[in-house]
Amino acid sequence: MIEVNKLNGAIVYVNPDLIRYLEDAGDTVLVFTDGEKLLVRQSPDDVIARIVSFRKRCEGGPEARPIGASGF
Repeated sequence: MIEVNKLNGAIVYVNPDLIRYLEDAGDTVLVFTDGEKLLVRQSPDDVIARIVSFRKRCEGGPEARPIGASGF
């Protein structure tokens, strides 16, 4: 799940696997596979960066360990 902020500032967590595409229409619009839309405060580039980070964590990449974790 990735964290985003609705326009009213509320924090919501969305499943990036269900995002079909992003629209940059002044505000960023997440369009989900079921057609539902969500307007968020983050820029499209920020949402994409969060999705990339999420995927790296899922794949066990360098961002998978919490800060300070020794890995042992």
